[in-house]
Amino acid sequence: MAGGLHADVTLPHEQEFELYHNALSLCSKKVRVCLAELGIPYASRHVDLIETGSYENIGRRFLAVNPAGLLPVLVHRGHPVYESHEQIRYAAAHAPAGAPALVPTDPVLAAEMERWVEHTSLIGDDPTKASRESAGGAVPGLTVPLFAAMIEDIPARRIVEGLLFHRLKTRPLAFMVLKGRGLRGLAQLQPAVRMVQRSIRDMGDHLDVLESALRARGGPWILGGALSLADVSWVPILERLVEADAMHVFLGDGRRRAVQAYWDRLRARSSYAAAVGAHAHPAVARGTARIREAKAADPALRRALETPAEPDRRRNAHAA
Repeated sequence: MAGGLHADVTLPHEQEFELYHNALSLCSKKVRVCLAELGIPYASRHVDLIETGSYENIGRRFLAVNPAGLLPVLVHRGHPVYESHEQIRYAAAHAPAGAPALVPTDPVLAAEMERWVEHTSLIGDDPTKASRESAGGAVPGLTVPLFAAMIEDIPARRIVEGLLFHRLKTRPLAFMVLKGRGLRGLAQLQPAVRMVQRSIRDMGDHLDVLESALRARGGPWILGGALSLADVSWVPILERLVEADAMHVFLGDGRRRAVQAYWDRLRARSSYAAAVGAHAHPAVARGTARIREAKAADPALRRALETPAEPDRRRNAHAA
């Protein structure tokens, strides 16, 4: 489905705003943070993904909301808005009176904000293809260990449903492989290890850009003194690094101090508690704990999941 508002579609609804979302979903976290910052009340419609229990997102009921089977879906007065980067823009433009302005009025700052929103978005069916170009493209690869840890609790028969009915067969196929190998066998699954290590390398580069931007403006936020959609968009990415037990890889030993301070400020906001903390899922917590335990027990697995790929020669040549 094309992003943005679909005014030609009317769905059953009970409140002005409703949100179909998932506790694990990066994009769902982003929209929840945005709605919390804007003070927009909404009816919460949690939809399971296979990682949190079942393929509810490809069931008939949800496909009536989004035929693509993708989360989240923001519904305003019965009309769906698709794609999270479009949803946060839409919410900011339709916020109630007195809500904070998350889009700068200065056109130069607004354009910069838009670049950050795009930089942190997951675009297309396979965002990993843009790992070098965007933080949004780099984060799915870092989620592979979390997927492997969470899928241990999911019966294989439920994953098979995805092979039969999911429009993107590569995802359930990957989950079947992870289910068969298990988290502790991930180090021997070289394609997965290479993806993780490329993502570590690329995310490090994206965080270096964020570090420089925060230092240049002096904070506390990316554009300076006012929080914007640029900051909203970074929350789920940084949270995923925590969930995947990877934050120390990027911010440990005093590295990227501006990003660390920025993350501390984001987590201290009431929107973080409302949009992330209040939606914590036990399956995610178990997955994070398993990753930590498995790496502690197996140094080879730790090396595989915490070592960046070699620098990209194409990027370095272009920069030169």
